[in-house]
Order: sequence, then C-alpha cells, then structure tokens
Amino acid sequence: MIKQTSPADKLRALLATGDLITMPCCFDALSAKLIEQEGFGLTFMSGFSAAASRIGEPDLGLMSYGEVLDQARNITDAVSIPVIGDGDTGYGNAMNVKRTVAGFAKAGCAAVMIEDQLAPKRCGHTKGKEVVGRDEAFDRIKAAVDAREAGADILILARTDARHQHGLSEAIDRAAKFAELGADILFVEAPKTVAEMRELCAALPGPKMANIVEGGETPDLTPEELSDIGYQIAAYPLSLMAAAMKAMVETLQLMKAGKPRTDMLMDWGQLRNRIGFDAYYEESERYATSKRG
Repeated sequence: MIKQTSPADKLRALLATGDLITMPCCFDALSAKLIEQEGFGLTFMSGFSAAASRIGEPDLGLMSYGEVLDQARNITDAVSIPVIGDGDTGYGNAMNVKRTVAGFAKAGCAAVMIEDQLAPKRCGHTKGKEVVGRDEAFDRIKAAVDAREAGADILILARTDARHQHGLSEAIDRAAKFAELGADILFVEAPKTVAEMRELCAALPGPKMANIVEGGETPDLTPEELSDIGYQIAAYPLSLMAAAMKAMVETLQLMKAGKPRTDMLMDWGQLRNRIGFDAYYEESERYATSKRG
C-alpha cells in the first residue's frame, strides 16, 4: 500500500525549498478549489473572509470553534493542496489551545495559526486590538507545540499582534520566544514600514509570513521584494473576498437597473467544469447505476 503524504508533510516540503510561497487565502471550499485550479501550492482559511462568508459578520471573534472547524473541514475535503487553519486565540486557556490544535489536525489542516490577541480577537488591521501578557501568550504556543508533540501531525504558525500596542521590539521578542518554544512558522502582524519588515526578518529564525492586506498597514510589496527581505510566505487574506464582493455588488446593481451584463459572468461551461460537474460525470461512467448523475 502506498503511504499518503500528509498535509503537514506537504507543507514541510514546500518550506524546505526555501522559495517564497505566494498564498492566496480562501474562505470556503469553492474559493479553495479555484486557488488549487490556478496552480497555487498553499492556501490559508482567512478568518476575516470565512466569518464574512459563513455568518455575514465581521472578524471580531463571533464565529465559534465548532463553526471555524467545520469550515476548515469543508475546505480540506475539497482540495489536495495544504491548508493553514485560523485557530485565532485557541478559544480559551492552554488546554483549549491543545484541543484546538488537535481538532485542526484531525480536520486535515497542514498548519494552524495561534495568536496572542486578547479574546475576542479582531482583524489585525482594524482598531481596538489588544494582546495578552507574555506568560499567557507563551503558554498558548507551548500548549500548541505540546499538542503537536503528542501526535497531532500539524505545523504551528505562531502570530503576535504586539506591534500595535507595545511596539516592534516587543513583537520581535515574543516571536523569538515562540520559535524557542517550538513554533514552525512565525508571523509578526502589521509592521508599518519596509524597514520594520527587514528588522523583524533579520532578527527572527526560520520561516516568516507576511500578511498583505491591500489598503492595510503593512506595505504592499511584490513577491520578489518580500523574498528579498526574508519572508517565505506571502499571505493575501482578502484579495479573493474583495474581488468576489465587488463583482457581486456590481452585478446586482446592474440587474436592479435592468441592465444585466453577461460579459461579466463566467462562461456556463467553465462554471460547470470548475465546480466539478465534468469530473463527476466522467467518473460516474464507471458505475452503471450512476450514469444518470
């Protein structure tokens, strides 16, 4: 029997190349499928976009652990590329963090992000966010690593939002401790200048992730520039959601005005194919009782 490569191993292999990984972020199974179809090797379930898509609410800690895990499971079931799950603050104390990490591993995620925000968390590029004290922040990452070491086949993406409240030095210190505790990937959220991005990448070991929010606080650099600075993952958490919302709003406005535009729509045949109708029909031909679809 051929042993299947785990999602975590697929991500480890990507990181081992040392190349920058451009990572469009998904919000549901369909957006993840489109990312894979366009040849990207990694995606991340954006908490911001998933909250908007699933419950129509802002990313302010309103989605429960169960809802987030269910969304992650739907996504991992739909694609073969590794998926990073958004574990937020871990949904409670250190013991909750361990359960969260184990749950994301069972859901098929290659990695899970755990952060040091004060619950309820909020989008890293919006106002009002705060971080917990160092001890609690470190306990969260230690618990996440303990869950991995206990058998959860998953990488730990450790995030700090301390730059906003306490400055870059504190954020770097926290991230360095996260690495010391065993985190696999480091994420210092919302550096404000290229100089800050260079400073944190030079100071921290291992793979680092940049979070590129168009119009947000972090400079919107090219993949080449991010690689030169020292990042290995470039995440784009809102690009697909923003593009989809703009297209839907414009289409609805035209329909309301009695001026629908078919040139704005994906071709019917391509739509069916990308969703999976053609693949379904092709496979169903193997089974006589399934040929009707």
